[in-house]
Amino acid sequence: MIDLPVVPAVTEIKRKPDWLRVKLPVGKEYAQVRSLVDTHKLHTICESGNCPNMGECWGAGTATFMILGNICTRSCSFCAVATGRPLAVDVDEPNRVANSVKLMGVKHCVITSVDRDDLKDGGSIIWAETLQAIRKESPVTTLETLIPDFKGQWDNLYRVLEERPEVVSHNMETVKRLTRQVRIQAKYDRSLEALKRISEFGLRTKTGIMLGLGETEDDIFEAMDDLVSNGVHILTLGQYLQPTRNHHPVVDWIHPDTFAMYKEVGLAKGLKYVESGPLVRSSYHAEKHLFPIEGIA
Repeated sequence: MIDLPVVPAVTEIKRKPDWLRVKLPVGKEYAQVRSLVDTHKLHTICESGNCPNMGECWGAGTATFMILGNICTRSCSFCAVATGRPLAVDVDEPNRVANSVKLMGVKHCVITSVDRDDLKDGGSIIWAETLQAIRKESPVTTLETLIPDFKGQWDNLYRVLEERPEVVSHNMETVKRLTRQVRIQAKYDRSLEALKRISEFGLRTKTGIMLGLGETEDDIFEAMDDLVSNGVHILTLGQYLQPTRNHHPVVDWIHPDTFAMYKEVGLAKGLKYVESGPLVRSSYHAEKHLFPIEGIA
């Protein structure tokens, strides 16, 4: 049995500030992708996750796909993905994802997954096969992988890294002090080690942190120092939004000016790129994270 964190009762959901309002997606490129998705019943996490940046990303030729099912073996207090016993692995999934990428004409493809702690390989075989299939069907498409920590079983991590996606991301999600509340089965230091190993493998290394969970400025600065010292190149910072009343509450609405300050601090500390704003998500402006980095092919 897993002991879930005690989340304070919320009698009233805090009203979202004006800066979190999203424009409706428009544009010729978005309309074309929207039509393909509907016609061929393609699945993207952009759509199923109601991402506020879907229109902008699709218009830029970027899309995110989730593999290995939609049931996670972990029960993080911030996440709306269902928790439980996942279904059996779909061995044809790599081919279906590759076909979707080709049909949509995706220029930069982001792949993510649920945690599959039930599998000996952590799902890494399907991960590798998916990247191989996309490369075969869409050789000019660049790839970003938003991967789990594979429970610290590093052979599984290296199976993915050996496919050499252009960007490898593993999200810290929150600061060290709040990790046990927010990421119940994860470990702050284990995530840092995953990021260090990715960077030492010679790949663009990226992570994301949500703000508004109760962290302080000092918590964020500490996390930035840890990321820099472990070789992380790219950091995304965005506002946490509570999926349901049963999830971790929003403690603070972070003002855009504060996000701008964090960007400047992160760059000054040595991060190569910081995407920071209320609506920023892991894949936001992902295509812009392919900039040259010394020592990275």
